[in-house]
Amino acid sequence: MARMVSARKPKNLLYTAKRLLSYMGRHRISLMLVAVMVIISVLCNLLGTYMISPVIDSLVSGGGHDDLVRGVLMTAVIYIIGVLAALGYSQIMAMSSQKIVYDIRKDLFNHMQTLPLSFFDSHQHGDVMSFYTNDVDTISDALNNSFAAVIKNGFQIIGTMTMLLVLNWRLSMIVAFSYAFMFLYVRYSAKHSKKYYKKYQDSLGALDGYVQEMVAGQKVIKVFNHEDENLRAFRERNSELQAMGTAAQSYASTMIPAVVSISFLTYTIVALCGGFMVLSGITSIGALASYLVFVRQAAAPINQFTQQSNFLLSSLAGAERIFEVIDKKGEIDEGCVTLRSADGGWAWQDGEKEIPLRGDVRFNDVVFSYEEGHPVLKGITLYAKPGQKIAFVGSTGAGKTTITNLINRFYDIDSGEILFDGIDVRRIRKADLRHSLGMVLQDTHLFSGTIRENIRYGRLDATDAEVEEAARIANADSFIRRLPSGYDTMVVSDGANLSSGQRQLLAIARAAVANPPVLILDEATSNIDTRTEDLIEKGMDRLMEGRTVFVIAHRLSTVRNADAIMVLENGIIIERGDHDDLMAQKGRYYDLYTGLFELS
Repeated sequence: MARMVSARKPKNLLYTAKRLLSYMGRHRISLMLVAVMVIISVLCNLLGTYMISPVIDSLVSGGGHDDLVRGVLMTAVIYIIGVLAALGYSQIMAMSSQKIVYDIRKDLFNHMQTLPLSFFDSHQHGDVMSFYTNDVDTISDALNNSFAAVIKNGFQIIGTMTMLLVLNWRLSMIVAFSYAFMFLYVRYSAKHSKKYYKKYQDSLGALDGYVQEMVAGQKVIKVFNHEDENLRAFRERNSELQAMGTAAQSYASTMIPAVVSISFLTYTIVALCGGFMVLSGITSIGALASYLVFVRQAAAPINQFTQQSNFLLSSLAGAERIFEVIDKKGEIDEGCVTLRSADGGWAWQDGEKEIPLRGDVRFNDVVFSYEEGHPVLKGITLYAKPGQKIAFVGSTGAGKTTITNLINRFYDIDSGEILFDGIDVRRIRKADLRHSLGMVLQDTHLFSGTIRENIRYGRLDATDAEVEEAARIANADSFIRRLPSGYDTMVVSDGANLSSGQRQLLAIARAAVANPPVLILDEATSNIDTRTEDLIEKGMDRLMEGRTVFVIAHRLSTVRNADAIMVLENGIIIERGDHDDLMAQKGRYYDLYTGLFELS
């Protein structure tokens, strides 16, 4: 039986099947050729089996050696044509199936690039990867194993039943009754097995996500001796997956033995009845011999149908998961204002109107919530003039990072407005808005490739000289040149061959090469030791010169020179001013800076 990759019954089988057929329709010519060759193969198989009757009858009636040779050669030619047709359609189907899953993967990945961050926030990475592995693989397997098999089995059953009627309609009544009972049993088993085609793929995705998380966190796991607890959690998820798979297959696994047993019983009854008919002169020995072979062959396509029904259901469940992602709405981008170069700088193009890009950012009574009814920001009003450095401090969950995410339009606000150079950010095309912003995140992410390529990720057309200048600004140049291959050193496993501070320096260099007018530093120095922080302070000052900068930092010494410091608590700005003003107020910032109150 084909392996079960996805065992969740599709919620809308017809819709999912139509969507999958639409992908197959892109390769209709090759699939039509497969269908034609399958039919040829089936006809050759039926005709070859039928040839048993005239060959045997010829010998019984006194035919000579030449008749026997002629009949055997004709049968051999028929079977050779069938074999060649089978070889042809299997090869064409293999190529076509890979083209189809290529299209599905491409559409899935392309659409996933347009999905908002909320999608990735609500899905484990392992579950997302499951779309590309488990779900796509089960579609590929179904196309390879089931498309041609369904056509072949359908024509095989029709052709076999036709030949049975032609050879002996009386015996065919017995076969018809037997196979009607067989179909009823298959339908009964399928109906009950479908009840369990549920939650298997979700359990598999959850297990994949857990395994990925555990593999990524091996160092933390070993530090805290958490192996036994993780093993127990894995066993729970693995047991759930096992239970779902067992339940899904319990009824399905009885289909093949039942079909085989019924087919053997039918064969025995037909052989006995046929023998009496030969003795009575109602039929010939050759016709009975051919008929019995057809009876045995008739069970094979029914057996395969029972296998393919479960496998097709599994593949459609995987396809449904993929189509659910493809059908999700991408980021809405109603922006019409674009960014273009102008006089050595940048400008916003608003219809016929051109507005210089200066980096003036303003929040006017902004309210935002990740979940409806639970606001994270409550009436935030602030401004950052071009070239100003604005710092946000406050407890974890106060809303600091959320503010910077709203500038990028990773999320859209509930009410209020955010203005960029006097333009509502919702009117600016997202790609252009984000092109004008540079961001250094607390959690750095490096891609597989060289250090040079990772820095150039900030601006793909940057020259080698510009990449190295950006590294010097971030004070990363010295440590890079000390590496065995310098800028051509390969980064592996998200920078596992580099220290945390080095990864952070590369992230800062990546922002520097982008040369954005607005810079967002989200805990940008959190992974850098004090000595390294001192080394990059001047470089960061050069990077921030002439730019509007938003800084989020727990280390308050890094924001002393900010033009304005916003103290947030529970989504509200409770204090604002520069360092000296806030120290003079002796409020929350004073308590934080002097250690009377600690950030949580």
